Amino acid sequence: MNPGSPIGLLAVAIAVCLWGIQLPIAKGAFETLDPFHLTSIRYAVPSILMLTILVLREGRSSARYESHFWSATLLGVIGMCGSPALVFIGMAMSRADHAAVIVAMQPSIAAIALWTLRGIRPANFTLGCIVFAFAGVVLVITQGQLSFAETRRELFGDLLVLIGAACWVAYSMGTHRLSGWSTWRVTVLTMIPGAIATIVLTELLVLVGYITRPTLTQIFEVRWELGYLSFIGVFFALLAWNFGNRRIGPQNSTLLINLLPVSTFVYLATQGQEFAAMELIGASLVVAALIASNLTVRSQQNANQMPVRTSD
Repeated sequence: MNPGSPIGLLAVAIAVCLWGIQLPIAKGAFETLDPFHLTSIRYAVPSILMLTILVLREGRSSARYESHFWSATLLGVIGMCGSPALVFIGMAMSRADHAAVIVAMQPSIAAIALWTLRGIRPANFTLGCIVFAFAGVVLVITQGQLSFAETRRELFGDLLVLIGAACWVAYSMGTHRLSGWSTWRVTVLTMIPGAIATIVLTELLVLVGYITRPTLTQIFEVRWELGYLSFIGVFFALLAWNFGNRRIGPQNSTLLINLLPVSTFVYLATQGQEFAAMELIGASLVVAALIASNLTVRSQQNANQMPVRTSD
Protein backbone atom coordinates (compact mmCIF):
# COMPACT_ATOMS: atom_id res chain seq x y z
CA MET A 1 0.00 0.00 0.00
CA ASN A 2 1.11 3.55 -0.63
CA PRO A 3 1.48 6.14 2.16
CA GLY A 4 -1.95 7.55 1.40
CA SER A 5 -3.71 4.23 1.99
CA PRO A 6 -4.71 4.63 5.68
CA ILE A 7 -6.48 7.93 5.07
CA GLY A 8 -7.89 6.53 1.82
CA LEU A 9 -9.32 3.51 3.63
CA LEU A 10 -10.80 5.78 6.29
CA ALA A 11 -12.39 8.04 3.67
CA VAL A 12 -14.04 5.15 1.81
CA ALA A 13 -15.20 3.52 5.05
CA ILE A 14 -16.79 6.80 6.18
CA ALA A 15 -18.54 7.22 2.82
CA VAL A 16 -19.98 3.70 2.87
CA CYS A 17 -21.18 4.03 6.47
CA LEU A 18 -22.83 7.36 5.68
CA TRP A 19 -24.61 5.74 2.71
CA GLY A 20 -25.77 2.93 4.95
CA ILE A 21 -27.27 5.39 7.42
CA GLN A 22 -28.99 7.42 4.68
CA LEU A 23 -31.25 4.49 3.73
CA PRO A 24 -33.30 4.43 6.97
CA ILE A 25 -33.24 8.24 7.06
CA ALA A 26 -34.78 8.34 3.58
CA LYS A 27 -37.29 5.66 4.56
CA GLY A 28 -38.49 7.85 7.40
CA ALA A 29 -38.81 10.87 5.11
CA PHE A 30 -41.11 8.95 2.74
CA GLU A 31 -43.92 9.37 5.26
CA THR A 32 -43.98 13.06 4.34
CA LEU A 33 -42.27 13.40 0.95
CA ASP A 34 -42.55 10.96 -1.97
CA PRO A 35 -39.37 9.28 -3.30
CA PHE A 36 -39.45 11.20 -6.61
CA HIS A 37 -39.42 14.71 -5.12
CA LEU A 38 -36.94 13.53 -2.49
CA THR A 39 -34.53 12.27 -5.16
CA SER A 40 -34.97 15.42 -7.27
CA ILE A 41 -34.11 17.73 -4.40
CA ARG A 42 -31.20 15.70 -3.05
CA TYR A 43 -29.42 15.69 -6.42
CA ALA A 44 -30.38 19.12 -7.78
CA VAL A 45 -28.83 21.16 -4.96
CA PRO A 46 -25.47 19.28 -4.76
CA SER A 47 -25.20 19.35 -8.59
CA ILE A 48 -25.09 23.15 -8.60
CA LEU A 49 -22.60 23.29 -5.73
CA MET A 50 -20.31 20.62 -7.21
CA LEU A 51 -20.38 22.23 -10.66
CA THR A 52 -19.20 25.48 -9.10
CA ILE A 53 -16.34 23.70 -7.33
CA LEU A 54 -15.39 21.83 -10.53
CA VAL A 55 -15.05 25.10 -12.47
CA LEU A 56 -12.98 26.64 -9.69
CA ARG A 57 -10.73 23.58 -9.54
CA GLU A 58 -10.25 22.80 -13.23
CA GLY A 59 -11.42 25.87 -15.14
CA ARG A 60 -14.46 26.61 -17.28
CA SER A 61 -13.43 24.16 -19.98
CA SER A 62 -13.99 21.30 -17.51
CA ALA A 63 -17.75 21.99 -17.65
CA ARG A 64 -17.87 21.13 -21.37
CA TYR A 65 -18.96 17.69 -22.47
CA GLU A 66 -17.06 17.85 -25.78
CA SER A 67 -17.28 14.47 -27.57
CA HIS A 68 -18.66 12.65 -24.53
CA PHE A 69 -22.05 14.37 -24.31
CA TRP A 70 -24.24 11.36 -25.18
CA SER A 71 -22.17 8.87 -23.19
CA ALA A 72 -22.13 11.09 -20.09
CA THR A 73 -25.84 11.84 -20.43
CA LEU A 74 -26.81 8.17 -20.75
CA LEU A 75 -24.60 7.18 -17.83
CA GLY A 76 -25.98 10.04 -15.75
CA VAL A 77 -29.59 9.03 -16.43
CA ILE A 78 -28.83 5.40 -15.55
CA GLY A 79 -26.64 5.99 -12.51
CA MET A 80 -27.83 9.28 -11.04
CA CYS A 81 -31.52 9.01 -11.91
CA GLY A 82 -32.47 5.38 -12.46
CA SER A 83 -30.41 3.93 -9.63
CA PRO A 84 -31.40 6.22 -6.72
CA ALA A 85 -35.01 6.52 -7.89
CA LEU A 86 -35.49 2.74 -8.11
CA VAL A 87 -33.73 2.11 -4.80
CA PHE A 88 -35.83 4.74 -3.01
CA ILE A 89 -39.12 3.66 -4.65
CA GLY A 90 -38.39 0.04 -3.84
CA MET A 91 -37.41 0.88 -0.29
CA ALA A 92 -40.67 2.81 0.15
CA MET A 93 -42.46 -0.51 -0.53
CA SER A 94 -40.05 -2.59 1.53
CA ARG A 95 -37.57 -1.92 4.33
CA ALA A 96 -34.30 -0.05 4.71
CA ASP A 97 -32.44 -3.12 5.99
CA HIS A 98 -33.59 -5.10 2.95
CA ALA A 99 -32.30 -2.35 0.66
CA ALA A 100 -28.93 -2.21 2.44
CA VAL A 101 -28.30 -5.95 2.03
CA ILE A 102 -29.37 -5.93 -1.62
CA VAL A 103 -27.23 -2.88 -2.47
CA ALA A 104 -24.25 -4.62 -0.87
CA MET A 105 -24.67 -7.32 -3.55
CA GLN A 106 -23.27 -4.93 -6.20
CA PRO A 107 -19.90 -6.74 -6.48
CA SER A 108 -21.77 -9.96 -7.27
CA ILE A 109 -24.01 -8.14 -9.75
CA ALA A 110 -20.89 -6.76 -11.44
CA ALA A 111 -19.36 -10.25 -11.70
CA ILE A 112 -22.52 -11.60 -13.31
CA ALA A 113 -22.67 -8.62 -15.68
CA LEU A 114 -19.07 -9.18 -16.79
CA TRP A 115 -19.85 -12.84 -17.42
CA THR A 116 -23.01 -12.05 -19.38
CA LEU A 117 -21.80 -9.08 -21.41
CA ARG A 118 -18.09 -9.73 -21.85
CA GLY A 119 -17.81 -13.48 -21.39
CA ILE A 120 -15.51 -13.14 -18.37
CA ARG A 121 -16.56 -16.11 -16.27
CA PRO A 122 -16.02 -15.76 -12.51
CA ALA A 123 -13.96 -18.40 -10.75
CA ASN A 124 -15.87 -21.29 -9.22
CA PHE A 125 -15.17 -19.99 -5.73
CA THR A 126 -16.60 -16.58 -6.69
CA LEU A 127 -19.72 -18.24 -8.12
CA GLY A 128 -20.12 -20.15 -4.89
CA CYS A 129 -19.84 -16.93 -2.89
CA ILE A 130 -22.49 -15.32 -5.10
CA VAL A 131 -24.85 -18.22 -4.40
CA PHE A 132 -24.25 -17.95 -0.64
CA ALA A 133 -24.75 -14.18 -0.76
CA PHE A 134 -28.02 -14.62 -2.62
CA ALA A 135 -29.12 -17.18 -0.04
CA GLY A 136 -28.36 -14.60 2.64
CA VAL A 137 -30.52 -12.02 0.89
CA VAL A 138 -33.38 -14.53 0.74
CA LEU A 139 -33.04 -15.17 4.49
CA VAL A 140 -33.15 -11.44 5.25
CA ILE A 141 -36.22 -10.88 3.09
CA THR A 142 -38.19 -13.97 4.11
CA GLN A 143 -36.80 -14.46 7.66
CA GLY A 144 -36.46 -18.13 6.75
CA GLN A 145 -40.11 -18.59 5.84
CA LEU A 146 -40.41 -19.26 2.11
CA SER A 147 -44.02 -18.15 1.93
CA PHE A 148 -44.39 -14.96 -0.09
CA ALA A 149 -48.18 -14.56 0.15
CA GLU A 150 -48.02 -11.75 2.71
CA THR A 151 -44.93 -10.01 1.38
CA ARG A 152 -45.62 -9.48 -2.33
CA ARG A 153 -45.39 -5.71 -2.03
CA GLU A 154 -42.08 -6.01 -0.18
CA LEU A 155 -40.81 -8.50 -2.76
CA PHE A 156 -41.66 -6.15 -5.61
CA GLY A 157 -39.96 -3.33 -3.74
CA ASP A 158 -36.88 -5.49 -3.20
CA LEU A 159 -36.86 -6.30 -6.93
CA LEU A 160 -36.85 -2.58 -7.73
CA VAL A 161 -33.94 -2.07 -5.31
CA LEU A 162 -32.06 -4.89 -7.08
CA ILE A 163 -32.64 -3.25 -10.48
CA GLY A 164 -31.51 0.07 -9.00
CA ALA A 165 -28.32 -1.57 -7.72
CA ALA A 166 -27.75 -3.05 -11.19
CA CYS A 167 -28.14 0.44 -12.67
CA TRP A 168 -25.33 1.69 -10.44
CA VAL A 169 -23.15 -1.23 -11.55
CA ALA A 170 -23.86 -0.31 -15.18
CA TYR A 171 -22.92 3.30 -14.42
CA SER A 172 -19.68 2.26 -12.69
CA MET A 173 -18.72 -0.08 -15.53
CA GLY A 174 -19.52 2.54 -18.16
CA THR A 175 -17.49 5.46 -16.82
CA HIS A 176 -14.37 4.11 -18.57
CA ARG A 177 -15.90 5.59 -21.74
CA LEU A 178 -15.21 9.06 -20.36
CA SER A 179 -11.48 8.76 -20.91
CA GLY A 180 -9.34 11.79 -20.17
CA TRP A 181 -11.75 13.19 -17.58
CA SER A 182 -10.87 13.65 -13.92
CA THR A 183 -12.93 11.93 -11.24
CA TRP A 184 -14.49 15.27 -10.34
CA ARG A 185 -15.46 15.92 -13.94
CA VAL A 186 -16.98 12.46 -14.43
CA THR A 187 -19.00 12.82 -11.23
CA VAL A 188 -20.35 16.29 -11.90
CA LEU A 189 -21.05 15.98 -15.64
CA THR A 190 -22.97 12.74 -15.13
CA MET A 191 -24.78 14.04 -12.06
CA ILE A 192 -26.21 17.03 -13.96
CA PRO A 193 -28.14 15.04 -16.63
CA GLY A 194 -29.16 12.57 -13.92
CA ALA A 195 -30.62 15.36 -11.80
CA ILE A 196 -32.39 16.89 -14.82
CA ALA A 197 -33.87 13.50 -15.79
CA THR A 198 -35.13 12.99 -12.23
CA ILE A 199 -36.78 16.42 -12.19
CA VAL A 200 -38.42 15.83 -15.58
CA LEU A 201 -39.69 12.41 -14.48
CA THR A 202 -41.06 13.89 -11.28
CA GLU A 203 -42.90 16.67 -13.11
CA LEU A 204 -44.41 14.19 -15.58
CA LEU A 205 -45.72 12.08 -12.71
CA VAL A 206 -47.25 15.21 -11.16
CA LEU A 207 -48.93 16.10 -14.48
CA VAL A 208 -50.51 12.65 -14.87
CA GLY A 209 -51.68 12.70 -11.27
CA TYR A 210 -49.56 9.80 -10.01
CA ILE A 211 -48.02 11.98 -7.29
CA THR A 212 -48.88 15.41 -5.92
CA ARG A 213 -46.57 18.36 -5.61
CA PRO A 214 -45.45 18.75 -2.00
CA THR A 215 -46.12 21.95 -0.10
CA LEU A 216 -43.37 24.06 1.40
CA THR A 217 -44.60 22.92 4.80
CA GLN A 218 -44.03 19.26 3.85
CA ILE A 219 -40.55 20.02 2.54
CA PHE A 220 -39.77 21.97 5.72
CA GLU A 221 -40.91 19.03 7.85
CA VAL A 222 -38.15 16.84 6.39
CA ARG A 223 -35.53 19.59 6.17
CA TRP A 224 -33.06 17.69 8.36
CA GLU A 225 -33.51 14.49 6.36
CA LEU A 226 -33.05 16.43 3.10
CA GLY A 227 -29.99 18.12 4.54
CA TYR A 228 -28.42 14.76 5.36
CA LEU A 229 -29.38 13.12 2.07
CA SER A 230 -28.17 16.09 -0.02
CA PHE A 231 -25.03 17.31 1.72
CA ILE A 232 -23.90 14.27 3.70
CA GLY A 233 -25.18 11.43 1.50
CA VAL A 234 -24.42 12.99 -1.89
CA PHE A 235 -21.91 15.83 -1.53
CA PHE A 236 -19.69 14.82 1.39
CA ALA A 237 -19.89 11.02 1.03
CA LEU A 238 -19.30 11.17 -2.73
CA LEU A 239 -16.24 13.35 -2.22
CA ALA A 240 -14.95 11.01 0.48
CA TRP A 241 -15.51 8.00 -1.79
CA ASN A 242 -13.74 9.58 -4.77
CA PHE A 243 -10.89 10.80 -2.56
CA GLY A 244 -10.35 7.39 -0.99
CA ASN A 245 -11.00 5.32 -4.11
CA ARG A 246 -8.20 7.07 -6.01
CA ARG A 247 -5.77 6.22 -3.18
CA ILE A 248 -6.62 2.62 -2.34
CA GLY A 249 -8.00 1.42 -5.69
CA PRO A 250 -11.30 -0.22 -6.63
CA GLN A 251 -10.39 -3.59 -5.08
CA ASN A 252 -10.20 -2.21 -1.55
CA SER A 253 -13.14 0.14 -2.13
CA THR A 254 -15.35 -2.73 -3.29
CA LEU A 255 -14.40 -4.72 -0.21
CA LEU A 256 -15.50 -1.88 2.07
CA ILE A 257 -18.97 -1.77 0.46
CA ASN A 258 -19.73 -4.65 2.80
CA LEU A 259 -19.84 -2.12 5.64
CA LEU A 260 -23.05 -0.66 4.20
CA PRO A 261 -25.55 -3.18 5.62
CA VAL A 262 -23.60 -3.25 8.89
CA SER A 263 -24.01 0.51 9.34
CA THR A 264 -27.70 0.30 8.40
CA PHE A 265 -28.40 -2.47 10.92
CA VAL A 266 -26.46 -0.66 13.67
CA TYR A 267 -28.31 2.60 13.02
CA LEU A 268 -31.70 0.88 13.04
CA ALA A 269 -30.77 -0.94 16.26
CA THR A 270 -29.99 2.40 17.93
CA GLN A 271 -33.46 3.55 16.85
CA GLY A 272 -35.02 0.61 18.69
CA GLN A 273 -35.68 -1.78 15.80
CA GLU A 274 -35.35 -5.45 16.62
CA PHE A 275 -34.26 -8.06 14.10
CA ALA A 276 -35.17 -11.71 13.81
CA ALA A 277 -32.33 -14.20 14.16
CA MET A 278 -32.74 -15.27 10.51
CA GLU A 279 -32.34 -11.66 9.36
CA LEU A 280 -29.04 -11.30 11.22
CA ILE A 281 -27.83 -14.71 9.97
CA GLY A 282 -28.75 -13.76 6.40
CA ALA A 283 -27.01 -10.38 6.59
CA SER A 284 -23.91 -12.00 8.08
CA LEU A 285 -23.93 -14.60 5.30
CA VAL A 286 -24.05 -11.87 2.64
CA VAL A 287 -21.19 -9.91 4.19
CA ALA A 288 -19.03 -13.01 4.77
CA ALA A 289 -19.57 -14.35 1.25
CA LEU A 290 -18.75 -11.03 -0.42
CA ILE A 291 -15.67 -10.48 1.73
CA ALA A 292 -14.40 -13.99 0.93
CA SER A 293 -15.01 -13.46 -2.78
CA ASN A 294 -13.30 -10.05 -2.86
CA LEU A 295 -10.27 -11.25 -0.90
CA THR A 296 -9.87 -14.24 -3.21
CA VAL A 297 -10.07 -12.10 -6.34
CA ARG A 298 -7.52 -9.66 -4.90
CA SER A 299 -5.07 -12.41 -4.00
CA GLN A 300 -5.34 -13.90 -7.50
CA GLN A 301 -4.79 -10.51 -9.13
CA ASN A 302 -1.79 -9.78 -6.89
CA ALA A 303 -0.32 -13.18 -7.73
CA ASN A 304 -0.70 -12.52 -11.45
CA GLN A 305 1.04 -9.15 -11.07
CA MET A 306 4.10 -10.58 -9.26
CA PRO A 307 7.24 -10.39 -11.39
CA VAL A 308 8.65 -13.67 -12.63
CA ARG A 309 12.25 -14.28 -11.57
CA THR A 310 14.62 -15.44 -14.23
CA SER A 311 17.91 -17.23 -13.74
CA ASP A 312 21.08 -15.37 -14.47
